[in-house]
Amino acid sequence: MLNGLSVDIEDWFQVGAFEHTIRRDDWDSLKPRVERNSDAVLALFERAGAKGTFFTLGWVAERYPALIRRIADNGHEVASHGWDHQRVFTMSPEAFRADLRRARQVLEDAGGQPVTGYRAPSFSIDKRTPWAHEILAEEGYTYSSSVAPVVHDHYGWPEAPRFAFRPVAGSALVELPVTTARLMGRIVAAGGGGFFRLFPYAFSRWAIRQVNGESHPAIFYFHPWEIDPGQPRVADAPIKSKLRHYSRLGAMEAKLERAIREFSWGRVDAVAASQSAMLG
Repeated sequence: MLNGLSVDIEDWFQVGAFEHTIRRDDWDSLKPRVERNSDAVLALFERAGAKGTFFTLGWVAERYPALIRRIADNGHEVASHGWDHQRVFTMSPEAFRADLRRARQVLEDAGGQPVTGYRAPSFSIDKRTPWAHEILAEEGYTYSSSVAPVVHDHYGWPEAPRFAFRPVAGSALVELPVTTARLMGRIVAAGGGGFFRLFPYAFSRWAIRQVNGESHPAIFYFHPWEIDPGQPRVADAPIKSKLRHYSRLGAMEAKLERAIREFSWGRVDAVAASQSAMLG
């Protein structure tokens, strides 16, 4: 079973946990670490012999075009994470379309390859944005991986399907929700990120085996800052945000390499193509 391996390319100060603590206007004045951390991810993938998809902010691509070219030249997919990590449900349909176009242009210019995949910042396509998938289809995207079918304080669309579905009638667009698992009658998040970092590795192994055993691919994600224990600390962030963001950063890289070697992984566009064929 080919599982989807993905990286959400954003810097340490651009994450949802700090969106009310660090102003966008201050981003350019902060010490960037996204290039060095993304290069460390590329090295990890090279060691493990894996290919993946890098959902990248247009803001990052504009400032580090050589990084985007290295990602593409190493055989990975460059996909869109929007322009500057603004959640979809905070935008109007018109603003969302403009955000998509702006990010895609910069990503394609830097990477030299078409951008056909999209992931909403913080999985922010949900029941509040019935127009979002329609706009993605109109803009020519092949797939989206923007839905988290769970209950969560920052995001979630628990009523959404857990596995690949076509969100727009008459369109070939495929939505690939991030992986969840069934545990004691509940649906729980199991697709990577903080859950992978904080929970024992055995939980993620069990979850991936569960969905693969049901003939579905896992859709896994993480961020470059999650393998960077030396990143700056945001002292005035809420305690809950700091716990989520900084816990077990030092353990993440080894856990990732273990997971990548234990399961079969590939680019998300390849998974989307196989799922689209199965959906008919």
